[in-house]
Amino acid sequence: MAFGDYNNDLEMLENAYFSFAMENAHPLVKSVARFKTKSNNDLGVELVLEELLKKNKLVINS
Repeated sequence: MAFGDYNNDLEMLENAYFSFAMENAHPLVKSVARFKTKSNNDLGVELVLEELLKKNKLVINS
């Protein structure tokens, strides 16, 4: 899983199946990422991770 917003993130996004472009991302980043999320200022990464945890009912052993 990878999140990106600018061209320095392209290689990382190309290599991650779950690749997310932030809403404020450069157009090239948006064209490479498989998914989109809210901007950094709108907690885009947090929103994706919260949804993932809810849907998968992930159990974390401490």
